[in-house]
Amino acid sequence: MARTFVQLQTTLDDRGRAVELVREAVEARLAACGQVLGPVDSTYWWRGRVESEREWLVVFKTRASLAASLREFILERHPYELPEIVVADVATSKAYGDWIRGETRR
Repeated sequence: MARTFVQLQTTLDDRGRAVELVREAVEARLAACGQVLGPVDSTYWWRGRVESEREWLVVFKTRASLAASLREFILERHPYELPEIVVADVATSKAYGDWIRGETRR
């Protein structure tokens, strides 16, 4: 099966910045949509210590062919030194896939 659509996620520690990032990516036509979920409590290793932070999860839907461009777009704007960027293949209905295709860069 061809890799057609992906879901890309990241986290930010500021809800307003998360909402702004979604809007910028959608306006740039790099994602058909994005959601801001949370807050979520994240626990992780960082520089030899266990850290805990309140974050907002940001989830984008886009074409697989745009994943690298969306990743670079996020990296240019992300305030973290090492942001989480996870990309996963997704299966969609034909109608939803057509919508994603139609709302992203051609």
